[in-house]
Amino acid sequence: KMQGRLGHAGPQHTRAMKCGPPSLQKCSVCPVSLHTAGIFLAQSFQVCPSSQLSVSSHSQGVKPGMGRGIALLAPASSASPFLPTAAPALAAGNDGKKRAAWDLKGQLSDMRTKMSSYKDKVQRLDGENQQLKRQLQEQVVQNRELSSQVSTLSSALHTCQEQAHQRLHEVMELSDLKQQLEEQVTSHSRTIGQLEGTKRDLSSLLETRELKLAEEGLAQRECENKELRGQVAAQLQVMTQQEERLHHLEMERRRLHNLVQELKGNIRVFCRVRPLLAWEKERQKGLEHLHFPLQDNKALVLSKVEEVSPGTGAQLGDVKYDFSFDRVFSPACSQEQVFEEIALLVQSALDGYHVCIFAYGQTGSGKTYTMEGPDDMSPETMGMIPRAVQQVFQEARELEPKGWQYRFTANFLEIYNESLRDLLVGRPERGAELEIKRVSQSSEELHVPNLRYVPVDSEDEVLKLLRTAKANRSVAKTALNDRSSRSHSLFQLRIEGWNRSRDLHSVCECAVLSLVDLAGSERLDKSFSKGERLRETQAINTSLSTLGLVIMALSNKEPHIPYRNSKLTYLLQNSLGGNSKMLMFVNISPLEENLSESLNSLRFASKVNECVIGTAQANRK
Repeated sequence: KMQGRLGHAGPQHTRAMKCGPPSLQKCSVCPVSLHTAGIFLAQSFQVCPSSQLSVSSHSQGVKPGMGRGIALLAPASSASPFLPTAAPALAAGNDGKKRAAWDLKGQLSDMRTKMSSYKDKVQRLDGENQQLKRQLQEQVVQNRELSSQVSTLSSALHTCQEQAHQRLHEVMELSDLKQQLEEQVTSHSRTIGQLEGTKRDLSSLLETRELKLAEEGLAQRECENKELRGQVAAQLQVMTQQEERLHHLEMERRRLHNLVQELKGNIRVFCRVRPLLAWEKERQKGLEHLHFPLQDNKALVLSKVEEVSPGTGAQLGDVKYDFSFDRVFSPACSQEQVFEEIALLVQSALDGYHVCIFAYGQTGSGKTYTMEGPDDMSPETMGMIPRAVQQVFQEARELEPKGWQYRFTANFLEIYNESLRDLLVGRPERGAELEIKRVSQSSEELHVPNLRYVPVDSEDEVLKLLRTAKANRSVAKTALNDRSSRSHSLFQLRIEGWNRSRDLHSVCECAVLSLVDLAGSERLDKSFSKGERLRETQAINTSLSTLGLVIMALSNKEPHIPYRNSKLTYLLQNSLGGNSKMLMFVNISPLEENLSESLNSLRFASKVNECVIGTAQANRK
């Protein structure tokens, strides 16, 4: 086997290696000794000096008596620089002396030590080699990036060179143009000098002629000035007459507008049927019991299946209930359509009349939606309060060129269990209970001390107050409504207007626009109210009954009007009497299960609609 491995080294180095006891064998050509024992010198390198060939002998895992071969590796000239060119036959010990030939174990230990040091060197060099390779790769990447940057900069340089060439060409053109302009300026300078001489001659001639004309036309100009003064005086007189006429027309418009409102009635009643909600329990129900005549927008018919002869068990039949109001709004009517019917009434507040608009009806009939709008209010869903305020401020801005100026003050309160609460103040900040007082003994005007009256200049400020009041209002869940208003919400906008240009004295008007969202009426046998809810329901129903009694007393012109029986009617005393205009929304539910409550609300509204409280007068000072 060894002869086959060493055959390529030459015949002179081919020699059979026999197994046997440890002994030293010599090459037949050179005097180098070889260890042919069963345990080879591990990791040692032997060089044949005559053939310059390196031979490696391995002894790891070899038992005594086993034959081993010597592998011919490479010429000594190409060997690693870390390997010795020739290995001595006898290795040196730790003390530097050569070991004896028979100390094979010591030689083997020395060789292992050397081999371990060589391995450490090889591993360190491999690490350095890997690091150099990584550095080489990084240098290659950087070289590529630099090449790309060089290419980009070369392109930019080429572009800059082209631009510089173009700018040089432009500079040359500008230089030529500058030379031409300088020649033109020189020519114009000469022309200007000539014109200045001509101007001096003409100026002297003009002065001479002006003196002549001044002497000749002085009398004529005085006559013209007199004529112009007369024309100016005439124009001023015409303007004064026009302003006076415009003022009279404005007052006539107000008179006619008020006359139209009086012809419609100082107490008007509108009926509004809310649409079905998107809830599952309402989507499956119809409106068969409600009928809206096509040609009459003031009529509403309710039908109900009842016994023809009650108590006898006779046949069933449809019983119809006809109602007529100033206007009836079906569920399809929008907020804008509803406001169009009350816009002229809101205008009366700006003209100096007390105006009161309130929503009445059972709980869950849409009163708060009609007066304020939903929580996520949009321009299409705004209620009557924000729309009325918007109209008032818009009309006030249009009257400013006519000499009218206005000051607005807003307040927002609620009447809960016959006690007043300021809705513009948070619950922790509320102080003592508010009371209604007269401004003075000689005046019928009422006010609430310690109530927050906020001066406002725009509709946006009022909308902020509306959001604050809505968050502070008392609401609760009842058997008839998951979110029922448990108080009367009252918004008042005090309007003071004056026009100081009339007859050199002040013409001042003061009016109050009251917009009320009444609490929902409930029948105790259906609301199942207990405890606090029961007291709330009783207070609500009592105040609503008092409101009906006050309206009836006003209609019958009774000597005593029971305003003080309720905080609601007492606070609205000046807005319910003969010197005011009032409109009531009666809101009803479209559900057939609420038919009895709807009939009660419609009957109450019909009685109010029959009332006449007299002619309203503007509040002027």
